[in-house]
Amino acid sequence: MKIALLSYSTKPRGGVVHTLALAEALAAAGQDVTVWTLGRGGDAGFFRPVDPAVRLRIVPFPDGPPEETVGERILRSIAVLGRAFEPFAAAYDIVHAQDCISANAVGGRCVRTVHHIDHFTTPELAACHERAIVEPYAHICVSAAVATELADGWGIEAEVIPNGVAYDRFATTEPAARANWRARLGRYVLTVGGIEPRKGSLDLLEAYALLRCAHPDVRLVIAGGETLFDYRDYRARWEARAAELRVEPVVLGEVAEDELPPLVAAASAFAFPSVKEGFGLAAMEALAAGVPLVVRDLPVLREVFDSAARFATTHQDLAAELGAALTYDAPARRTRGRRLAARHTWATAAERHLTFYGSRLKDTSRTPLREAVPAEGAR
Repeated sequence: MKIALLSYSTKPRGGVVHTLALAEALAAAGQDVTVWTLGRGGDAGFFRPVDPAVRLRIVPFPDGPPEETVGERILRSIAVLGRAFEPFAAAYDIVHAQDCISANAVGGRCVRTVHHIDHFTTPELAACHERAIVEPYAHICVSAAVATELADGWGIEAEVIPNGVAYDRFATTEPAARANWRARLGRYVLTVGGIEPRKGSLDLLEAYALLRCAHPDVRLVIAGGETLFDYRDYRARWEARAAELRVEPVVLGEVAEDELPPLVAAASAFAFPSVKEGFGLAAMEALAAGVPLVVRDLPVLREVFDSAARFATTHQDLAAELGAALTYDAPARRTRGRRLAARHTWATAAERHLTFYGSRLKDTSRTPLREAVPAEGAR
């Protein structure tokens, strides 16, 4: 089967991590797989090496003018990726879009994975989000909770195929690498995903201020965070509130691929207070590393993590549960977490995708792409 997987970035965001891991698992199963994406800011490759069995088509996407808005950048992203992909579209048996930008770029001819459902107020983004849900001819969700949202909101039936997790990569980190992070940071609570509204960053900051009353030696460490959206106002609010609370979290930004597993494994607890998620891949990686996990009490995270995590609703709850995790986390809970993470393999995810692709080939639409501006070439 000839498969195109489309993403929107080369950076280590959850959907991009998912795309590459799925592509490699599909290629390992004997499929002909190409990943298409945009190379923003001169990127000519992904954030990590990709198995050479997977073909890469990275479409150059130069920075726009300083006055370009988020909405304009999104529309330009759609146009550039769509125009680059159009001459090759008919060569693929399956075109699978992993986000709303790539789904808009290829129109109704694609299978779409809906990782989570956003609610935008910017008109361009709201329209793109809606088209990316209603136009694809088939849908996959990474959890039943998101599939239920899709059914309730749009009457769309989606196949549920959970994420895989690179279990061995996080479960078997080198002791020296973990020790290096501990020597640098001391005892710390980690979160991965950056500072943004969807990640519940302000709530985590408030929780950390409370947590320090009982655990003054514990630091809050924040890794990751590359995104297309402009969260400067939110980041400014976050920084102002940190100053008011007199706390100084460590903001690492993007962490090198080989440094992330020991950073996770060396944490004393992992916080995942997102207000909207589809699965929680970073949190599942923490379970693979044997790190106590505290998550927001959302239906999707109850579904995915069940008794392997602690749950919190308010920032006061979050502080209390993190404190409990730091004080004593039952070995049985850690064992459940490791077993849960080990069950989520990319090989299984690939097998289920192939079954789904085969069942939907007859429905493939050859609807032409919408008008787009000329692409600037593909690598």
